[in-house]
Amino acid sequence: MPDLWTVSSLNRYVKQALETDYRLQDLRVSGEISGFKAYPSGHWYFSLKDGGAQVNCVLWRSRAERQPFVPRDGDAVVALGNVTLYEARGQYQLDVLHLQAAGEGALYREFLRLKAQLEGEGLFAPERKRPLPSVPRRIGVVTSPAGAALRDILNILRRRWPLAEVVLAPTAVQGLDAPPQIVAALAACAATAPDVLIVARGGGALEDLWGFNDERVVRAVAACPVPVVSGVGHETDFTLTDFAADLRAPTPSAAAELVTPDREQWELDRAALTLRLTEALQAQLRDLAWALSNQQAQLRGFSPVNQLRSARQRLDDLTARAAAALDHRLALDRARWRGLEQALNTVNPRAVLARGYAVVTTEAGDLVRAAAAVQPGQTLRVQVHAGEFAARVLAEG
Repeated sequence: MPDLWTVSSLNRYVKQALETDYRLQDLRVSGEISGFKAYPSGHWYFSLKDGGAQVNCVLWRSRAERQPFVPRDGDAVVALGNVTLYEARGQYQLDVLHLQAAGEGALYREFLRLKAQLEGEGLFAPERKRPLPSVPRRIGVVTSPAGAALRDILNILRRRWPLAEVVLAPTAVQGLDAPPQIVAALAACAATAPDVLIVARGGGALEDLWGFNDERVVRAVAACPVPVVSGVGHETDFTLTDFAADLRAPTPSAAAELVTPDREQWELDRAALTLRLTEALQAQLRDLAWALSNQQAQLRGFSPVNQLRSARQRLDDLTARAAAALDHRLALDRARWRGLEQALNTVNPRAVLARGYAVVTTEAGDLVRAAAAVQPGQTLRVQVHAGEFAARVLAEG
């Protein structure tokens, strides 16, 4: 009996068989785009068909981002890819590596060759990219004066930043005469010393944009003395000028937006800065007022009038202290004199006589201290508290 397969194992085997067949890898398949869908994920899904059949195709986002154009239904293209199988549905498909418009193969190969050459020279190096001025005063524009790109750019500049001066360097943007004219326009515009420069044109097929893949133009953009913004083609169009410029814009209108500040946002920022400046000045004024008040207080402290007032107050204070000290000294002296007076009164003879004692002297004035010192019949003088009188000794004691 034959082997029993599961659906998953069968599809896996077929997928491996397809992917290991070298004849089904790196194919170039020509056909017409049908049912094209670009998903939000960035992946592209479509079919290639001819008069008798069609094949499902997928182009992943990482490759779609590098495509020079976005295909539309009905476009004749050549797809480079590998045959594989979507196992979940058992559906074989072409895993597309690159799409090129029919008849543009030689141009695209030249694009890749020149890109690799200039990239090897460092013309596209990120460190060469210069920042754009935040508030440009003069904006240079290199484009066709008759194209819609110029009208779009001027409308955006007028709306977003009408203060900027716009310098137009007119040039052809398509055909054999375009590359030397673009180079000359870049030089002429740079000579006016703009703050930033826009190189722009509308979208088109690869051959329409080829002037901006010209080596002379790419080198002129890389050598420009002012920052350059490339706004060539639509969002999905890529030129070598985009890689050489300081910044790539997806469209000419987007280039105008990238080189200018938003006037409304700038007004909001200006109002915020004005408020911050006002608050800072008010704070500084408060600090200065406080410092002035402090210095005025110090000056008042050094004022002769204040010093005189202080001296007067100190004099009054010293006078009061001296009077208080004198009163205290007098009180102490009075107390001491009262003490001395009491001590003197204690030894004062009159005070003794007042207590009933008497002083007895002879007529010669000698003080009688003992009874044996007098004789009978001798006259004595007796002094009492309230006077004195004479006394005669009648007999010995």
